Amino acid sequence: MTATDWALPVGRSNETQPSKLHERGLPGSSILDLPASSAPVDHIVVLMMENRSFDHYLGWLGSDQAYVERGRSRYGSDFSVDGSNSLTYKDPQGREIATYYLPDRGGEMNPYRGCGHADPGHAWDQGRTQRDRGFIAQGSGNDEFALGYYASNDLPFYSLLARRFTVFDHYHASLLGPTFPNRAYLHSAQSGGVKDNFTALLGFPWQTIWDRLGKAQVPAAYYYVDLPVLALWGFRLIPFCRPIGDYFNDAASGKLPNVVFIDPRFIGDMHNDDHPFADVRAGQKFVFDLIDAFVRSLHWRSGMFIVTYDEWGGFFDHVAPPVFPDDRQSANDLENFGQAGFRVPTMMVSPYARSGFVDHRPYEHTSILRFIEWRFLGAPPEGPGSTGDTWFLTKRDRYANNIGASLTPDEFNPDTDLGPPAQTISRSCSGVTEEGAPAPSSLPDRDDSSGEKNPFVQAYESGYFQAVGYKVYPQTRVHPKP
Repeated sequence: MTATDWALPVGRSNETQPSKLHERGLPGSSILDLPASSAPVDHIVVLMMENRSFDHYLGWLGSDQAYVERGRSRYGSDFSVDGSNSLTYKDPQGREIATYYLPDRGGEMNPYRGCGHADPGHAWDQGRTQRDRGFIAQGSGNDEFALGYYASNDLPFYSLLARRFTVFDHYHASLLGPTFPNRAYLHSAQSGGVKDNFTALLGFPWQTIWDRLGKAQVPAAYYYVDLPVLALWGFRLIPFCRPIGDYFNDAASGKLPNVVFIDPRFIGDMHNDDHPFADVRAGQKFVFDLIDAFVRSLHWRSGMFIVTYDEWGGFFDHVAPPVFPDDRQSANDLENFGQAGFRVPTMMVSPYARSGFVDHRPYEHTSILRFIEWRFLGAPPEGPGSTGDTWFLTKRDRYANNIGASLTPDEFNPDTDLGPPAQTISRSCSGVTEEGAPAPSSLPDRDDSSGEKNPFVQAYESGYFQAVGYKVYPQTRVHPKP
């Protein structure tokens, strides 16, 4: 699929551009059919986790007959989910290697963390090798860990969310590249041409969604556990940053702002961001705590919570990544910033989300920005708008599909039972428990077999966050306050 397969014609205005959801396979009405000021969603929460692909985490949905049959009974006989975890890829010797269920694999030191493996490759060149030659080909940066997957019982909270709310099976990382550039797209609809995990001495200079929300006086806050991603833009975004404990307090007191972004714990042996080599069950507990606090808050009945991932982390996925409109789109593949990454697990939790629904439209991180821009900043519901419009940050979010399209005012249902997050979290790969976690200056759990540390650890140990004026909270545990 290319950009022209889904982008709408230039020149359609907010007043004349209908959402035409029936033409995109979405049943019933959408909140995008309403004027933005009348939309029932006033509070948007976005959580971005780390480094997992759709098939690796949610491929089991494609063969879950009970899930599919329930979907067909609700949405018609063509209901489906584009997920698969039964695939084969060729190794450098040309042998066919099958994907495998991680917890049943003999010889795994810890299937919930990936101990003993290298961190799967997800750099700019490695992603292109995986796209063109497969996930364990020469140059992919991968061993067979990248072909492992989990089932619904391993990720019980995600299983509950998928069955109760809406899943996106064509939501892609913004770039076929690593962490910081993809996270930059979530906040600013570009990476400034950066392909790697570069940090600028004084921060990135270009505009972000935070600058736009601040100028429009839309209440907004970024909550973080230990390291703030907004520090990539230097000191100027400090006023939006708050420690994670404030999220739980603000939710409980009904004082969350209209736009909320959250990041997990990135460093230490017991990090909960889902980046290898975190225990994926720690991630389940963290997401549960955040959503449970939101559902219990006064904001739930007018709220929307999105769970997504920065990029695929090198793990297998069977859907070829598309190309999206981008200011730095290029016919030279190695310079093409329009080239999206592989799919990432993404779910939308809201009283206005269709139950057990799958949205098949192509999305990426700026699709979230597009919903915020429509709801609060004057963007049209879909399409690039009119000549002279200034609501967008770049060409990417200007042409992005609006992730709120499948929300409907017709099926308001605030009732939900999240259940208990009853899972055991294992010791780290270095044998450390949360209670006995070492100081963050010693971070062995985040090194791969080559000794290269993930970008958050590198930036932390270089002193970057402190140098640009941000507080760092190297906590050993994260729990909501009573």
